[in-house]
Amino acid sequence: MTKRSEAKYKIDRRMGQNIWGRPKSPVNRREYGPGHHGQRRKGKLSDFGVQLRAKQKLKGYYANISERQFHSIYVEASRMKGDSGENLIGLLERRLDTVVYRAKFVSTPFAARQFINHGHVKVNGRRVNISSYKVKVGDVVEVKESSRQLAFVLEAAALGERDVPDFIEADHTKMTAKFIRIPLLSDVPFAVQMEPHLIVEFYSR
Repeated sequence: MTKRSEAKYKIDRRMGQNIWGRPKSPVNRREYGPGHHGQRRKGKLSDFGVQLRAKQKLKGYYANISERQFHSIYVEASRMKGDSGENLIGLLERRLDTVVYRAKFVSTPFAARQFINHGHVKVNGRRVNISSYKVKVGDVVEVKESSRQLAFVLEAAALGERDVPDFIEADHTKMTAKFIRIPLLSDVPFAVQMEPHLIVEFYSR
């Protein structure tokens, strides 16, 4: 197992949930946390603890992005009109690494980040190697032609464990994906319940 996947599954076990819905998640076999004290009985979390857990879970889901990045996205979401929690999800779903993952060009959010950083992805015909790049409605994301036959790309497209959501129009014969609209929380196919309103409460303390 690679260091990256160990870190990924550690997030699952720390949360006690299979947050990506992956068949190989260790939570499918044991629900307690990692480490020597993982099997200790869990006490009831305080309000702060519940809010912190919600933040850690959402951060972890999106390839465990840094606290600095996550907080800046929250600040942007809070300045927008409408519900800050919904805005937060909308901004996270506009990240290029998220769109690449949702379009099933790769199998995990972590792989999406690496795939972009290595220069395999174009947006509207131009190569973009920044995973946090913000995709706009109508943008077309594509896998670079020379990268379309990579084994892990073909395997990801054929994965039956998840579907491409309806706010992305994907064509796996051309390896393109069009970002149709900014999704609401209810549109996003999270494997577990996400609670962005708790994250808003956490940062509003």
